[in-house]
Amino acid sequence: MYKKKPLLILTGPTAVGKTALSIGLAKALNGEIISADSMQVYRHMDIGTAKIKKEQMQGIPHYLIDEYEPFEEFNVAVFQLRCKECINQIHAKGKLPILTGGTGFYIQSVLYAVDFEETKADEAYRNGLAKFADNHGNEALHEMLAKIDKESAKVIHPNNVKRVIRALEYYQQTGKKISEHNKKQQEKTAEYDFRYYVLSLPREILYDRINRRVDVMREEGLVNEVKNLLVMGCTKDMVSMQGLGYKEIAAALEGNDTLEHAFETIKQETRHFAKRQFTWFKRERDVTWINKEQFQSEEELLSYCINDWNQHMQSEK
Repeated sequence: MYKKKPLLILTGPTAVGKTALSIGLAKALNGEIISADSMQVYRHMDIGTAKIKKEQMQGIPHYLIDEYEPFEEFNVAVFQLRCKECINQIHAKGKLPILTGGTGFYIQSVLYAVDFEETKADEAYRNGLAKFADNHGNEALHEMLAKIDKESAKVIHPNNVKRVIRALEYYQQTGKKISEHNKKQQEKTAEYDFRYYVLSLPREILYDRINRRVDVMREEGLVNEVKNLLVMGCTKDMVSMQGLGYKEIAAALEGNDTLEHAFETIKQETRHFAKRQFTWFKRERDVTWINKEQFQSEEELLSYCINDWNQHMQSEK
């Protein structure tokens, strides 16, 4: 009988504390880490993405970090392809792939081999919708989506203009709702023998950690990082520059906001993002929720995950 290959997934909302645990698991389980983060894949974008530093890696190989320039095309379909290549490379070494990061759709795309139905990009249609959003606001564009696909409108934030446009384009080209297509994909069985850990913290603790993380980003030089990206030729229309922290600071540098207010907006939007991440993971199948508050220390949490993984692998033999 064909035996599925192992895959350990570690996720949770932003600032919950995935990085240290992923390193501990990689060291204990002979693993290597693949980043499931839609922003850390870009070079020159370190502070705003809370990218892991070289010394924090402790010699553990990391994949899909610093692989693309900010002006290069990177999306879930590209991620899926590259991630599977990385998983195969790690398995070929006799090691355990550990997929860690907070972009739930990216994780789902790999775990369930989501089929990204090929529809040719209609640039004229896309540009028309983008112009509509510029003239009437993101909310007005989002309302267009809500009228034809309520389910998609619930899970796509109005400010995620690219995904709103993609959903509208899909409907325009196929006459089908992209939410129905995604639902069918979600009913697939997993490609791997996996354990899917989702870390959680009480909301007030998580929100405090988010606020403090944004303060650290400011101290470490997020403003200069964004300035350098703009000097490199990055524009606010690029997918990479839509990331939390980048679009707000870019707007302030263009004189459309104050830096003080921009940082408060980043905190608020990051808290909203964490809430949406929780919503996403609650809808996922076969996840193991881990409330970090139940553990006395990071060591105890690590020990729990190692034991749980080993028990899972024993039961699959």
